Amino acid sequence: VQLVESGGALVQPGGSLRLSCVVSGFSLDSHPIGWFRQAPGKEPEGVSCISSRDDSTVMTPLVRGRFTVSRDKSRNTVYLQMTSLKPEDTAVYYCATDEYESTCDNWGAMDSWGKGTQVTVSS
Repeated sequence: VQLVESGGALVQPGGSLRLSCVVSGFSLDSHPIGWFRQAPGKEPEGVSCISSRDDSTVMTPLVRGRFTVSRDKSRNTVYLQMTSLKPEDTAVYYCATDEYESTCDNWGAMDSWGKGTQVTVSS
């Protein structure tokens, strides 16, 4: 199981970014993908999750209406589209999966993680 994030960058407040998570060793039809972030000095927090069974998603209230998550099964890739970015969105963003689950019901306990990509929102 491998997950590789990309797309992080320095962006101005109000800007947009799209993060990608390319997975290998399993199918997006089998396991959910979660997006998490960790800001300096803070605990990791969940951002979003997309179920393997359908395109149902979970979004944390902090990003609802600004971020969307989607997947392209033909590319083994999950995307996190981020708009109206704020300085408080600055963090390392990780994607993760749970090899024992197929839905986002327990997405806070994912056990396989990528190495992360840095997102910095600053003027």
